[in-house]
Amino acid sequence: MASEFKKRYLRLVRRAYRFLRSPTLKRHAWLQKILSPIFDRELWHPCRETVSHGLAIGLFVSMLPIPGQMIMAAIGAVRFRANVAIAIAACWITNPITQIPIMVFQERFGDFLRKIVHIPIHPVLENIEVPIPAVGRLNAGSFILGFISLALILMMIAYPVIYLLSACLPKLIPKTRYQRAKAKVLKRLESENQMSARPVEMPK
Repeated sequence: MASEFKKRYLRLVRRAYRFLRSPTLKRHAWLQKILSPIFDRELWHPCRETVSHGLAIGLFVSMLPIPGQMIMAAIGAVRFRANVAIAIAACWITNPITQIPIMVFQERFGDFLRKIVHIPIHPVLENIEVPIPAVGRLNAGSFILGFISLALILMMIAYPVIYLLSACLPKLIPKTRYQRAKAKVLKRLESENQMSARPVEMPK
């Protein structure tokens, strides 16, 4: 299981690297300056702290109806020293297939908060309708309240989920970013001790 998780994570890292190194992004010099610290190796090694931050950032950004979600998540990962690959991958929740159903659910959730929980919104937003292809019109007030609320809820859920996974699978998601390196050093020292403890055979 650990080896399969490692393969999937490395595949995820390669996809994130290709996206950040794409010619489209390289054409924008100002964007490259912002993204230059993103290739710090510590931001790519998985551990409980960085993965939880990265997942929280990615889930929050994925709920925002804006273009350039992955770039925004990558910049947020740099700012909060989070795992870049996880932050970018979490944005893939919203894609051309899931975007419209998620937007409809956000509007319904916002409508629920307004009517059941009685969360107020600005009166101007109550009369604005947002046209959505193949769906119809969504109320702007309910939609805005819905996607902001869902973004905050998913961001908060990310932390207990990752901390629970780290507690159950410490080898996959180590507690600290130095725990994995420490384990490798101890394993190497143990193998060296075993080699030195072997009896030396005298030549006949």
